[in-house]
Amino acid sequence: MKIKSSDFIISAVGEKQFPKDDLPEFALAGRSNVGKSSLINTIVNRRKLARTSQQPGKTQTLNFYLINEDLYLVDVPGYGYAKVSKKQRAKFGEMIQDYLETRADLKGLVLLVDARHDPTADDINMYNYALMLDIPILVVATKMDKLKKMEASQIKQKVGKSLDLNHDNVSFLPFSSVTKLNVDEFWNWIQANM
Repeated sequence: MKIKSSDFIISAVGEKQFPKDDLPEFALAGRSNVGKSSLINTIVNRRKLARTSQQPGKTQTLNFYLINEDLYLVDVPGYGYAKVSKKQRAKFGEMIQDYLETRADLKGLVLLVDARHDPTADDINMYNYALMLDIPILVVATKMDKLKKMEASQIKQKVGKSLDLNHDNVSFLPFSSVTKLNVDEFWNWIQANM
């Protein structure tokens, strides 16, 4: 897919603020420091469309990015590291759950996991929850450039030990924002599920 335009549209906290144009949407979920912003910037070939931060947990809203005026990527608040209160974390959870369970335009979920580590308990919970939503899921192993060749060749088996990837609507993709590994494959999955 050739990227002709990519724009940040809105930071939303509820349905009233969501775009009303009925375009397909793909949610991006993952731990706070897994590299969601870097992935967004890499796949649209722009340096600062999504803001990256040294401080995990900066995304506290649903951020809608319009791509080619054809679809939205929706960056949801990261889980795990965010230095926020339990009350605030519960609010994030509610907001994400409402969006994922009620949004008719949602066509798929991209779950990012850090290739350097085994999926966390939060990753496993998010994955199992996503399976219940019965939508296509793309598990993306980020930061592949940080792995040795041998580790990289076994990444699917490593992630597969924690997340059962053997489901009809689940795909897996190793990814690197540094080397741009599998950018085209990412877009192929998006297009196949629009």
